[in-house]
Amino acid sequence: MSKDSKTTPPGLILLQKQPGLTSFDSLKALKHALGTGKAGHTGTLDKFAQGLLLVLTGKALKLSQWFTHCDKRYEGTIRFGIETDTLDPEGRDIAEAPLPSREAVERALALFRGKIEQAPPAYSAIHIEGERASVLARRGEAPEMKKRPVEVYRLELSSWDPPFAGVSVHCSSGTYIRSLARDIALAAGSRAHLSALLRTKVAGFRLEDAVSPPPGEWVPTLLPIDRAVFEALGLPCLETDSERARRITQGKPLHEGMDSLALDRLNSNAPGANTAAVFSGDKLLAVIERMGEGRSWKYGYVYARD
Repeated sequence: MSKDSKTTPPGLILLQKQPGLTSFDSLKALKHALGTGKAGHTGTLDKFAQGLLLVLTGKALKLSQWFTHCDKRYEGTIRFGIETDTLDPEGRDIAEAPLPSREAVERALALFRGKIEQAPPAYSAIHIEGERASVLARRGEAPEMKKRPVEVYRLELSSWDPPFAGVSVHCSSGTYIRSLARDIALAAGSRAHLSALLRTKVAGFRLEDAVSPPPGEWVPTLLPIDRAVFEALGLPCLETDSERARRITQGKPLHEGMDSLALDRLNSNAPGANTAAVFSGDKLLAVIERMGEGRSWKYGYVYARD
C-alpha cells in the first residue's frame, strides 16, 4: 500500500456534481481539500449531467466494487424531434423527426419497464477490443454496441411541454438514460436526445444529503465506513467477537473468523444475499461473498488488514 493511501483517512463523501464538469474533474476540489489524490467516484455521470456521486477515500477505495453495481434514480429531460450523435445536448444533430403525441410517448414508456435489452450509446466508456467506444466514435468509426440486459424498475412521465418531456427513472446499474431517451423516441415514431439529467439516489444514498464544494477553503466531512453505509447498500451485516476478529485480521480461514451459526443465520434470513459485511463492534473487518449457489462463503476483502 502506498504512503498516500496510508495517510489519507478512509471514508465516504456524498458529492453533488455540477453540470459542465466531468466526474473526474468534479473531484479536484475534494482532492485539494484532502491534500491527496487517493479519492475516487464509484459511478460516472456524463459531463452535461448533475447530481449524486459516491466518493470513497483512502483504503475505502478498495470497497469500490460493492458500490458500483447499485440501483439508481434519475430525473431526466428528453428533447424530442432531434437526435444527436452523443444522445445528449453536446452532440451533433444527426436526425430529425416530427414530435410525438403525449399518448404515443406514454405507450412507448410501457415498453421499457422491467427487464429489457439495451444498446449503450456509441459515445460511452464501454471498451470494445481494448478501446473505449467513445474514442472509436470520435475517430469516425462506428463501434458495434451490443445490447445488454438491464432492468427498469420505474419509468414515468413527470412533465410534458413539447418538445420537452420529463421522465422519472429507477433502474439497475448499467442502464443508460441517454439510450432510454433514444429508444423511447423511436418507439413513439420520433427521434430525441437527453437534454438534462439529475441523479437523485444511488442505492439508499440521497442527493439531498450530498455536499457541493464551496468556493475557497473547504474541509470535507468524511462519513465513516460503518453499518449505516452497508445498510444503505442493501447488504447485511454480521457481528463477530474480538478473538475471531483477531483471526480475521491475521488472514486466518473464514471458518476460524466467523461463527458457523452466524453464517447459517445469514443463509436463512437473507437467502438472496451474495455479499455481507463483518463487524466487531464499530470496526469493519471484512466483506465476504457467497461461493457460487451454495451456502459457503469466502473473503471478498479483509478491510482490517490494511
